[in-house]
Amino acid sequence: MMQKPPQDDFLLKETNPHLGGGKITGDKLTSTYDLVEQMQYLYVRVVKAKDLPAKDVTGSCDPYVEVKLGNYKGTTRHFEKKTNPEWNQVFAFSKERIQASMLEVTVKDKDLVKDDFIGRVLFDMNEIPKRVPPDSPLAPQWYRLEDRKGDKFKGELMLAVWMGTQADEAFPEAWHSDAATVSGADSLANIRSKVYLSPKLWYLRVNVIEAQDLVPSDKGRYPEVYVKAILGNQVLRTRVSPSRSINPMWNEDLMFVASEPFEEALILSVEDRIAPNKDEVLGRCAIPMHHVDRRLDHNPVNTRWFNLEKHVIVEGEKKKEIKFASRIHMRICLEGGYHVLDESTHYSSDLRPTAKQLWKHSIGVLELGILNAQGLMPMKAKDGRGTTDAYCVAKYGQKWIRTRTIIDSFTPKWNEQYTWEVFDPCTVITIGVFDNCHLHGGDKPGGSRDSRIGKVRIRLSTLETDRVYTHSYPLLVLHRNGVKKMGEIHLAVRFTCSSLLNMMHMYSHPLLPKMHYIHPLTVSQLDSLRHQATVIVSLRLSRSEPPLRKEIVEYMLDVGSHMWSMRRSKANFFRIMNVFGGLIALGKWFDQICNWKNPITTVLIHILFIILVLYPELILPTIFLYLFLIGVWYYRRRPRHPPHMDTRLSHAESAHPDELDEEFDTFPTSQSADIVRMRYDRLRSIAGRIQTVVGDLATQGERLQSLLSWRDPRATALFVLFCLIAAIVLYITPFQVVAVLIGLYVLRHPRFRHKLPSVPLNFFRRLPARTDSML
Repeated sequence: MMQKPPQDDFLLKETNPHLGGGKITGDKLTSTYDLVEQMQYLYVRVVKAKDLPAKDVTGSCDPYVEVKLGNYKGTTRHFEKKTNPEWNQVFAFSKERIQASMLEVTVKDKDLVKDDFIGRVLFDMNEIPKRVPPDSPLAPQWYRLEDRKGDKFKGELMLAVWMGTQADEAFPEAWHSDAATVSGADSLANIRSKVYLSPKLWYLRVNVIEAQDLVPSDKGRYPEVYVKAILGNQVLRTRVSPSRSINPMWNEDLMFVASEPFEEALILSVEDRIAPNKDEVLGRCAIPMHHVDRRLDHNPVNTRWFNLEKHVIVEGEKKKEIKFASRIHMRICLEGGYHVLDESTHYSSDLRPTAKQLWKHSIGVLELGILNAQGLMPMKAKDGRGTTDAYCVAKYGQKWIRTRTIIDSFTPKWNEQYTWEVFDPCTVITIGVFDNCHLHGGDKPGGSRDSRIGKVRIRLSTLETDRVYTHSYPLLVLHRNGVKKMGEIHLAVRFTCSSLLNMMHMYSHPLLPKMHYIHPLTVSQLDSLRHQATVIVSLRLSRSEPPLRKEIVEYMLDVGSHMWSMRRSKANFFRIMNVFGGLIALGKWFDQICNWKNPITTVLIHILFIILVLYPELILPTIFLYLFLIGVWYYRRRPRHPPHMDTRLSHAESAHPDELDEEFDTFPTSQSADIVRMRYDRLRSIAGRIQTVVGDLATQGERLQSLLSWRDPRATALFVLFCLIAAIVLYITPFQVVAVLIGLYVLRHPRFRHKLPSVPLNFFRRLPARTDSML
């Protein structure tokens, strides 16, 4: 088992970076990159060339440009037989790594044996101008090519050369000297930063009502008819109609997830179950999605009849003709009033309904500066040594961002800043760090997957508005052999609120759109729909360029979080115990009061109790005043930092290796029969304890029910008689007197107490339950 690092190594660390060149301002126009450290770059834009001399014996020229600065060299694509080529490519060289004093831009002729020198342009590094956005881009200029001796000759090259920062418009699409070892267009595309948008998702509700005039092949039996609906890779079936006729009825809802643009039609088929595993299609219909009505509220859409068509093979011929069979009655609509859940509701980043007409105004802006990472672990081997090519992915709402990949570095510096609109403060942004395994050779069937380095979640409601949080977050990953710190990521976060009143008003609104409460979906429906939504999102984003691959999307969306885990079950149990810890502590304190452990406190409680009994109108004000004072007292100790992944809360450090191995097992299991049997026996043991606790709770509830059920006639007679006497006594005696007597009895001195259980408790425990009727 791996050695555990010290607990402090898993904690959040506050930092004080040099952001925005040393000044953080509130002016959004001048502070586009004020949450990151400025990085200086030398930019070279190679636009085009003209009048290039021919070098080949054929009189043609296959030109390309080589931009060289010290040991770093970047090249444009080459053109065949073209003397006036246009490239319009940008090269960026990090100033940190610049050691040369001259920039050399050379035009060469591509050749099979050795590329020929055409001409070059030299720039002194001390004379290159600086540009700071929002200045206009530097205009390219024509430069006459020189030979190796410095003499001018035929041919000109249009260039723009300037010093800038990562805020420059040319930065995202530029070739970077940091990635000089990466070759090929596909590999270069895989290292660039990119902004993605999740596809717009809708819930599709198919209410199958009835069918008419079905024509089964066997007229002598009652048909067992059901409806099968297919949308993409989603297949749902209704139950078999209980009417067992050629005019069956269902009135059943089928729910799908559909995404724009609607490329696939909804395919419906009415089928008859002739025998087990044998069904006959009685009719089909295809409904294009763009013909489906859209519903924004709870008002039902109109029902429609759809003709069912049946493929029949004409005797003696191989061709098929479509024959009218019957029709089906349905209500189909795209639900715009729901939010399509693709994340867990516990850390969702977006809660808006699908239909844009129902969106509220934004309440603020979230800004994230991804600065750097420290102490990353080697993720793969290259040339006999460990290496890491790290990039970050952040997801909030429908917007995903991916930083550029920093090649071969355990301390990568990104210094990229991104912005999101915020519509609800009770949402979570997720930032993940990954190792890029697709730099050499691109995607191959069955190729490697990008590795997880770690993940951070930040809940916006835990942030103070207009404050910049700069922290190093531990990157923790759970492996089969325990929790491991993979490094730290340095982030700057700012949540700016446009209207404090609107944000406070959000706390009175329901978390999800109102359709989730007016027409709620079942838990099983939500689980199935969430799975389908994540499949659609991962497929769509994996088709982008560069792709955001399936393993990245699934990790960011916590796809496997619902699977059984002994560790997570223990953690949730202790979370419940921690929640009830306050009540348990209050019970212990009250027990000490009743037993006069501290006589002065007990006397004061007596006085307070008598005051509240004499003046009952003070009870609620006293409770709320007490809660107010507790809140004010705790304000001094309020959390100063955002929450982070807690290994102790997650029981990641104390988990047994076999429990972790079980958590990482596939579904269905891939383990041997002996291991599965051992885990099954362990699960039975735990379930047996839970079963005992649930049975004890049921027993106490049944004893309460038996007070008036006459199951035990003597006990019920005693209780009924007691109720009659209590009603008369309480009617005659003032309430304050009864309350004082009960209170003084509960708080009586230990000298007047007995160690035996009280009479009411003895009576309750003697009541019958239904345990003796259990098999």
